[in-house]
Order: sequence, then structure tokens, then C-alpha cells
Amino acid sequence: MSDLLKNIDRRTKLAGMNRMELLLFTLNDDQRFGINVFKVREVIRTPHISPVPKSDPRIVGIADIRGATMPVIDLPLALDLPPMKDVSSTLTIVTEFNSSVQGFLVGSVDKIVHLRWEDILPPPETLMNVNYLTGVTKVNQNLVEIVDVERVLQEVVGRSAADISDEVAQYGAELTRGRSFHVVGCDDSVVARNKLKAVLDKLGIQSSIYNNGKLALEALQKMADKADKGDAIAVNKQVLMVVSDIEMPEMDGYTLTANIRKDPRLKDLYVVLNTSLSGGFNDSLTQTVGANKFLSKWHTDELAKLVLERIRVRDMAEG
Repeated sequence: MSDLLKNIDRRTKLAGMNRMELLLFTLNDDQRFGINVFKVREVIRTPHISPVPKSDPRIVGIADIRGATMPVIDLPLALDLPPMKDVSSTLTIVTEFNSSVQGFLVGSVDKIVHLRWEDILPPPETLMNVNYLTGVTKVNQNLVEIVDVERVLQEVVGRSAADISDEVAQYGAELTRGRSFHVVGCDDSVVARNKLKAVLDKLGIQSSIYNNGKLALEALQKMADKADKGDAIAVNKQVLMVVSDIEMPEMDGYTLTANIRKDPRLKDLYVVLNTSLSGGFNDSLTQTVGANKFLSKWHTDELAKLVLERIRVRDMAEG
């Protein structure tokens, strides 16, 4: 199984080309699901699991992986599907994102497929806030559902909506009082979109948040079109910053940033790439595509402080 995930660092280079690789797996039947390889540390046969008293029923227990413990989550049960019947015959996908390591029980692992982000579509809008998918695609004419593992983890482990310090929230409210600021964001995870909005709301900042980079770019271009006609001020005067996830259907964050820099009407926008992924490749690609800053997701205090710093910089420039 380790051969399946060899040379994962090489695969990260695909992100700058609006491409990704998807690990396909099944749960209790033949339906294929997927997870971005970026989030996967390894795939192993499920080790011995020790139960944790009074834990969430979706947490099967904890396992020792090379001297470190991690929670193991029954993925079907977390997706409101029938739980795994025979844990001893399952595989565990060990993932690393949101600054944590956790395992997800699956029935089998199929293969890794190489896809373009534009080949991956968001879930139907009618299901956008009530399902556990970030996207859907087809592989060999078979439908593949891409699991929103961030939402699964948030529901199982639990995280507050906007865990910024009272001090930062109070300072933000004072700094923005009586003034209007606008942030454009995009993320394919409903949990991440809600958290970003909650942070900005606490700071008194208006926001427009989309579920992929293509929609965000189109919104920015429409703003620029209005400015060209004299119906609005320049976009960089309207928008304080753009906060984008990296991995998204249709257009990833790197490609969004590159398109922003190519458009003379948008090129001066301050762009933050905000992701649950880890690794030095993010820093190098951030510089390559011209983003201003890279931040790890869920470090919401750091994001809030950066937003407030941008307001101070704008005030000094205008002042």
C-alpha cells in the first residue's frame, strides 16, 4: 500500500497547474469516494484500536502509529451511512490536515487518479449546506463523490465558529466601527466558509464568500467591469483582500491568484492563500503565483490579525 503513495512531494507540484490527484476508495459497497492525496499521509491495514470511554460513537478509538496516537473515525458512520461491520478487515486512511493527524476507516482503496480541477464540479446547490461532499467527478464513467473531510472532523471533534481572542475581536470592532470594508473569499468546504464568515463578522467586515475560485474570479471581474464603466471605484479600493483556499473544484487557489495577477484591473489585490494542507511546497508556490501571504487554516486569530493589519496599512497609505 505504501507504493500507492510514493513520491507524494512530486504530486504537490500539480497544484500550480490547476491539477490534482485523488485517492479513490470505497466504504460498504461499490460506490467510489475520493480524497485529495495532499491530505493523505499513508494507507495502512487497520491496526489495533483501543476504545475511548464516553467518546463520540463515530470515533472507534485510538491507535498507535509509529509511537504516536491518533483518533480513528468510522467514516461511513460519520457520513450518516451504516457503520463498518468488521473493523478488522478494513483499511485506515491516515490523514494530516487542520494541524492534526487522524485515521478514517474505509472498506477498500482503489487507486490514485490524476485530474484537472475543472473536471471536478461542486455538489448541487440545493445540497450545498446539507451534505458531506466538496465535489463530484467521473472516473471511467463512474461517479466519484469527494468527501468533505474537514466537515467530518469538525462535527466529530468539534470546533468553535470563530475562535478569535476577545482582545482581537474588540480591537477589530473598534477599528471598523462606522466604516465599510469588504473581503472576498472562496473555499469548497462549507465548514471553512462558515468559519471565515464568522471571523469577518466578528471584526465588523462585510464578505462575499464563494465555493470555488472560478466563482470568486468572476465576481471580481464583474466588479472591475463596473469600475471600467465608471459605476464603481477601482476593485482594489473596494476589496480589502482576497482569502482563498488552495484545493477547490473548477479552479484552485493557485490558478485564481495567477489570474488575478494577469488582470491589470485586479493585479494589485492583496491575496491570502488559506489552506488545511501542510508542507513547504505551499510557501514556494505562493511566491511563484504571486500571492501575498500563506496561512494555515483554523489559525483564525492569525487571520484576524492579518485582516486588521491590512486596514492599518490602508489607513497609513490614505493618510
